[in-house]
Amino acid sequence: MKIRRSLLSVTDKTGLVDFARGLAGHGVEILSTGGTAAALREAGLAVIDVSTHTGFPEMLDGRVKTLHPLIHGGLLFRRDLPEHVAQAAAHGIAPIDLVVVNLYAFEKTVSRDGVTRGEAIENIDIGGPSMLRSAAKNHEAVTVVCDPGDYAEVLREMSEHAGATTVELRRRLAAKVFDVTARYDGAIAGYLGREQSAGTSFRLSHPLAASLRYGENPHQQAELYGKFSDYLEQLHGKELSYNNILDITAAVDLISEFTEPTVAILKHTNPCGVGSDEDLAVAWEKALATDRQAPFGGIIISNRPVTELLARAVAEIFSEVIIAPDFVPAALEILQKKKNLRLMKLRARPEPAARDVRSVIGGLLVQDHDPAVGDLSGARVVTGRAPTPEEKRSMEFGWKVVKHVKSNAIVFAGPDRTLGIGAGQMSRVDSVRIAVWKAGEAGLPLAGCAVASDAFFPFPDGLVAAAAAGATAAIQPGGSVRDDEVIRAADERDLAMIFTGKRHFRH
Repeated sequence: MKIRRSLLSVTDKTGLVDFARGLAGHGVEILSTGGTAAALREAGLAVIDVSTHTGFPEMLDGRVKTLHPLIHGGLLFRRDLPEHVAQAAAHGIAPIDLVVVNLYAFEKTVSRDGVTRGEAIENIDIGGPSMLRSAAKNHEAVTVVCDPGDYAEVLREMSEHAGATTVELRRRLAAKVFDVTARYDGAIAGYLGREQSAGTSFRLSHPLAASLRYGENPHQQAELYGKFSDYLEQLHGKELSYNNILDITAAVDLISEFTEPTVAILKHTNPCGVGSDEDLAVAWEKALATDRQAPFGGIIISNRPVTELLARAVAEIFSEVIIAPDFVPAALEILQKKKNLRLMKLRARPEPAARDVRSVIGGLLVQDHDPAVGDLSGARVVTGRAPTPEEKRSMEFGWKVVKHVKSNAIVFAGPDRTLGIGAGQMSRVDSVRIAVWKAGEAGLPLAGCAVASDAFFPFPDGLVAAAAAGATAAIQPGGSVRDDEVIRAADERDLAMIFTGKRHFRH
């Protein structure tokens, strides 16, 4: 189907001008609206305003501009039915052969702190989905594009087919449209539904990103959906596995807690060690020193570009994945000698998901994402002795890490490093004992450190064990019916303790 007339109306203007120039080169007439038309004219392209085409002005603050029979008739009439062609001609409806639309950024809008309901409502796109759906329904004749990533393929087909596209491409693009509009409507329904106390549903829809070799275990089939590759680019190594992707996600979540130069090592989504230092090689040594056995086959992440010195250090052990904002050329040369090592460039620090989702019997559990811990300005000292400045820094460091350790979680920390980590035990005091044992195995003294607990100490025993190991400060949420007993035990040992009021369970 040769494209003679197009309608372009986009929020995301990535690649727009070059695409429009390509269309103009094929002699395609361009209809457009608002900011899109302005951007095209500024680039020197000939554009016809939709209001000129319809003879009806944009109105109601732009709420009504493309909702018109000359637009939807031009998209929907079947070129293969004589009665449709006759009706279109009788009413002066000219065919529109290509629609390029992407939608108001509703999800981005409602994810902002402090967004009002009115702002959310005004970012519900009506005309955009309507045009997309009309064009997609009539894809046997109309090409519809909702993703700038498809511009190049449309122009390539037009060049290869004398200004036309193939039905195979039009069908694929139409399927993408209905996926996009379904997700868009689902996001709106989810936002509005959360205001109601009953009668709502939760929807998930993400495009297929990759079919994986297998899932958590070889007998399980698995796929990756969504926009993982928008945030992480693989520079080297084998294809990512299901478990790699889980670990990478956990690593990025953890490193997002830190602004200072930091290196972390994870295994099975649990931190093995975390260290901070202006010299990344030193930060690495601090992280590795916490546990020199568990990092074998683990995940390494840095929140600064990997230097040559850091690359030489991490190359000494076997790792599955290394993640960083970048790698200096010398570091890449060193690490790429390991053909299976996956090197991942963190293109952008992703915004945390607004909602966490887990499958359960018969359905899903959905909750708000646990945000970054931030500073301790809202915490309160509950013991007779307040922490020293160094103890407070140790508390802050441990608190950032313990949030990312499976419950029951215990972290012994200094101001710039982890010293011992106990994860996933059924008893909190057992997590303390494991953390103390790991620190002993690593030869790291705990004297003067801080102990962080993701949830309250239900009995004094865990705190007593931490103090006996050398901890002089503790940070925990508080909230136990035995808080008074735990505080008394801390005071008896001259241990400073802070209650944050926030628990960080991680099941």
